[in-house]
Amino acid sequence: MATIKVKQIGSPIRRTKDQRATLIGLGLNKMHRVSELQDSPEIRGMIRKVQHMVEVQD
Repeated sequence: MATIKVKQIGSPIRRTKDQRATLIGLGLNKMHRVSELQDSPEIRGMIRKVQHMVEVQD
């Protein structure tokens, strides 16, 4: 399966609890951390939910 690299570029400070939980679910909880995940509709939805705090890399 294809994979996606996601980098956290925004801070979870003053964000809602569900957005913080989504970052943790993506394997991100500190600035500039990169996580490599399987490409699936569920992961795409999680990325879309916190798109203002993450960056998708090639």
